[in-house]
Amino acid sequence: MNAASTAPETLGPALLDQLPAAVRTPGYDRATLAPGMAHLGVGAFHRCHQAEYTDDLLARQFDRWGVVGINIRPPTLADTLGRQSGLYTRLIRENSHIEARVIGSIVKVVDSQASAAPALTVLSSRDIELVTMTVTEKGYCHIPSSGALDLDHPDIVHDLGNPHAPRSVPGILARALELRRATHGRPLTLLSCDNIPANGVILETVVRSFAERRGNGLADWIAANAAFPSAMVDRIAPAVTQDDLDSVEQWFGYRDAAVAVGEPFRQWVIEQKFAGRVPRWDLVGATFVDDVTPFEHLKMRVLNGAQTTLATLGVLAGLEHTSDAIADPLLSAFIRRMLVEQTLPTLMPVPGMDPPAYVEQSLGRLKNTAIRHRNHQIATDGSQKIVQRLLNPIRDRLRQGASIGLLSVPVAGWMAYLIQASDRFGKRWPVSDPYAGKVAEIADATGRDAPALASAILAIDTIFDPGIAANAAFRAAVTSALGELLSDDPMAAVRHSLEHDEAARLKRSKQ
Repeated sequence: MNAASTAPETLGPALLDQLPAAVRTPGYDRATLAPGMAHLGVGAFHRCHQAEYTDDLLARQFDRWGVVGINIRPPTLADTLGRQSGLYTRLIRENSHIEARVIGSIVKVVDSQASAAPALTVLSSRDIELVTMTVTEKGYCHIPSSGALDLDHPDIVHDLGNPHAPRSVPGILARALELRRATHGRPLTLLSCDNIPANGVILETVVRSFAERRGNGLADWIAANAAFPSAMVDRIAPAVTQDDLDSVEQWFGYRDAAVAVGEPFRQWVIEQKFAGRVPRWDLVGATFVDDVTPFEHLKMRVLNGAQTTLATLGVLAGLEHTSDAIADPLLSAFIRRMLVEQTLPTLMPVPGMDPPAYVEQSLGRLKNTAIRHRNHQIATDGSQKIVQRLLNPIRDRLRQGASIGLLSVPVAGWMAYLIQASDRFGKRWPVSDPYAGKVAEIADATGRDAPALASAILAIDTIFDPGIAANAAFRAAVTSALGELLSDDPMAAVRHSLEHDEAARLKRSKQ
């Protein structure tokens, strides 16, 4: 293949044998690969994570585990993965190091944005034994503070009224299970790969709650024939840019419209709770355990807590990427102190893991300058993330009678990020968050009165548990930080919280 040719060929099965030696290709006969599982939400993360683990497994132990990728929300897949027969290049990038590999585990893609019918055909098929999903936190249509199905969610209201034409994830899954019961009765494992604590429990709650409202014994059938294991997934995979797409053409001489980019680190911890056959991902680096909780607390509160903190504080400091935020000496010092002094004491023991070493490893990963993870992207849907990443550790600290001053700053950071997107604060940046409108209403009505702003936002009980929201120490810390974050010197909040925490620590040590 001539990399200098005027019209580079597009990646597809016919091109695999012509790729440069530097590009690794699937280590199995892909033409004989049959589908056995489906994935909902084919984005950069799935292509860098579950699809890669499956590709590894197929090369080691070939079986009927081809993936049917389904999107029920944009983007469409037909013109990218569809045109390439499911093939795509996965780039691993770490500073100046690059490694390219073509992943072949996705055998078919289905666009189901206009109607649930194409998705339901796949999900109800007797050939599909397992469904994995990365539909983002808000895809579960749950109430973040409690985990219950949000019966007021517009999509849930629609689906309960139109159960045969659902548009929500819980509605689509409940309908697929109903169709399976009616046609062949084969069991199904539904494996959430989203960053939600006890994601399997949340998924089972919303699907069975939806099924209970359908009646007809569906919820009981689901209880007997479906399994909802929890999982912890980890790999940083930012949104793909045009530069990433162009780089494959420049370096390797072919076109790929479905490139995925990730860091070297990856982890997958899966609860052993399956309804039938399951791929032996444990043979290629995943871990099957009885309880995922300690692993997910560690990852969510440390790595994800650091990401959310750096994202909103980074935006407020005028920094574009996480790697820029962690390179800032003040933010770097703050994040390490927050994690070591206030987050780690809330964690349960994690088998085979040393939490302080995990903190250092996580901060090292965030410094990777080749992973261009935009702070605005990480800050997306922050209202769905702060409960598990920040508010749960704060709740545990309050129970211990311990300080929460540092952990309160990024909570105020989330507030300030949304407040400054409101009309009254000049719409400083566009935001994407289910509660953006609610916070904008509060900001427009309240203005720069930090105590009034904090009080009104803390009253949103679907995010803030009333017990935490009423705590005087927490309210004071959030209000103080919010006032400074909205000032002309937003980083004063970070400096003062470090100074205040240091003074309190010295006082405690003298006592």
